[in-house]
Amino acid sequence: MVKAAEGPFDSGVQQVSVDIEGMITPAVNYIELSGMLTCGDQVLLNTTAVDLGLGTGGVHFVISNLSHPAMNTPPSPGHIMKLRYTPLQTAVLSVEEDDNPSHQSIREFESLSGTPVICCELHSQIAVIAAGLKAIKPDSRIAYIMTDGAALPIGFSRLVLQLKEKGLVDSTITCGQAFGGDIEAINLYTGLISAVKVARADAVIVCQGPGNAGACSKYGFSGIQQGEAINAVNILGGSAIASLRMSFADPRERHRGISHHSVTVLKDISIRPAIVAVPELSMEQSEAIRSQLDEISASGLHTLRVCSGRQGITELKRRGVNVTTMGRSIDQDMEFFLAASSAGIVAANMIEDTVSR
Repeated sequence: MVKAAEGPFDSGVQQVSVDIEGMITPAVNYIELSGMLTCGDQVLLNTTAVDLGLGTGGVHFVISNLSHPAMNTPPSPGHIMKLRYTPLQTAVLSVEEDDNPSHQSIREFESLSGTPVICCELHSQIAVIAAGLKAIKPDSRIAYIMTDGAALPIGFSRLVLQLKEKGLVDSTITCGQAFGGDIEAINLYTGLISAVKVARADAVIVCQGPGNAGACSKYGFSGIQQGEAINAVNILGGSAIASLRMSFADPRERHRGISHHSVTVLKDISIRPAIVAVPELSMEQSEAIRSQLDEISASGLHTLRVCSGRQGITELKRRGVNVTTMGRSIDQDMEFFLAASSAGIVAANMIEDTVSR
């Protein structure tokens, strides 16, 4: 039973407290799936993540409002289903549909015309990428495309809501099975097209939502989509920028220096070129990642571009945005955030170059 309910919020998420056999515990309700809840409603919960003791995503989720079943399926003007062929499938008005006022822009698309698109792996990277961009180009419009590699409802991301409130992200797009963005797209390609042609973005960030899935194997991580995004950007005529996952604070050897995830993505998955943003580091740190950079650049496909990422860190703090990665703050894992910021700065400089031409 629902004992307390908040919201609604702009993110489409309602935080509630539920009574489970006498224990009051928090739960998340997605209004798009289950409608608004009120105190006293009986609800069906998914408790799996809490039962397993998971970190990210380790909360209860409302499946259905048993007291008011009609509230479970709020009306939608669209016909494209997300979470397809599951009991929770929901209809959205996708940007590709004839009934969408923007569908003609998708049909008439020819090229991204060199628009810089930053492709990254971890959700926490998007904050500093956006800050690096805005630090150099404060008037630039930034669109964030959330893929379906991790969390599917964009409302689950408190970070995205914060970035929109602080003016660091101007528009959101959810593609594939992900849902809840300002724009809905069937796949990454139309997501990229709508970012430029509908959202009028000067730069685009592509990344999965919170909750990266990974196992101790070369290809077993959801952030491998970063390489697929690099390929898609090139196919559509954009300029792909790769943000490195880098850390000197992560206790796991496979993620020290440049993560093996980034090496795998750039060496084996992306078969189209990207500009790889590398932050300025100390001499000792630069030496520590030399062999990893050599692996990435061995094919001659990618171009390394070194720049300071300090501006993005400063901008993020100035705007009062709080972000962590794996529970570590900016000061605890500075190089991770410098790497992300440098990718945003590279993109901002590319916008400057385009304007000057």
